[in-house]
Amino acid sequence: MAARSYQAAHHPLVSRRLRLGGALTLDSISLFNLRGKRALVTGSSRGIGFGIAAALAGAGAEIILNGRDPAALGEAAARLADDGALGVKALAFDVTSEESVEDAIAHAENEIGQIDILVNNAGMQHRAPLEEWPLEKFKQVIDTNLTSAFIVGRAVARGMIARRSGKIINICSVMSNLARPSIAPYAASKAAIANLTRGMAVDWSRHGLNVNGIAPGYIRTELNEALLKNQEFNSWVEKRTPMGRWGDPAELGGAAVFLASEASTFVNGHILYVDGAFTATV
Repeated sequence: MAARSYQAAHHPLVSRRLRLGGALTLDSISLFNLRGKRALVTGSSRGIGFGIAAALAGAGAEIILNGRDPAALGEAAARLADDGALGVKALAFDVTSEESVEDAIAHAENEIGQIDILVNNAGMQHRAPLEEWPLEKFKQVIDTNLTSAFIVGRAVARGMIARRSGKIINICSVMSNLARPSIAPYAASKAAIANLTRGMAVDWSRHGLNVNGIAPGYIRTELNEALLKNQEFNSWVEKRTPMGRWGDPAELGGAAVFLASEASTFVNGHILYVDGAFTATV
């Protein structure tokens, strides 16, 4: 207990507060400053991943974009650079391949620099009556949405553990604790990644890592274009969401910056819902 008390009292934020006589006079804005940090965001050439990458870059982080399409990654990197982001890199690799991930993370750490922040965002969706789901499609959804977070998280965590510092954010979903017809495997993958997040926090928090999740509601992205154009479904989302609208990828940025920054040093194993109160109502 004495050792833990010493560690708590000598945490940089806590000790500074003690020096200031316990008064809450910390510069709260500086807690969210990510300058000098490097973030890898998987599945970040567009949509939610790109929105989060842009937010982290806006807070000062250097960004490593990831996807399978080098051309799309190049375009995304150029967009970030045009908006003033510094040190943007693009790293194309398959997040579902253990060999590909291990090689890519080793290359990043050795040639680009240490990864301080990881956002496991890569994901996919497929819709069909459950009795008609092909097994191969089921495996693909699980591999992309769940297994990739384990493979990439494990590879990046090794360096973070050695440095006793790191932030991992797993992208979950409102379907982490709900379900809808035709997407049961997707819901299963998102429920599993929420509990994987908690498990990572339990295993790695003792090594100085913070592992949390963000669970978005219905967000306007390219992947949801068909749903947005479906008048019946669009109306259902707007009526079912107490805020009465879809979210925007940029609206996930604040949550990501919070969980990636010094503002969340004692937040661990938490799933933060950014859903317009979707999961708060019946």
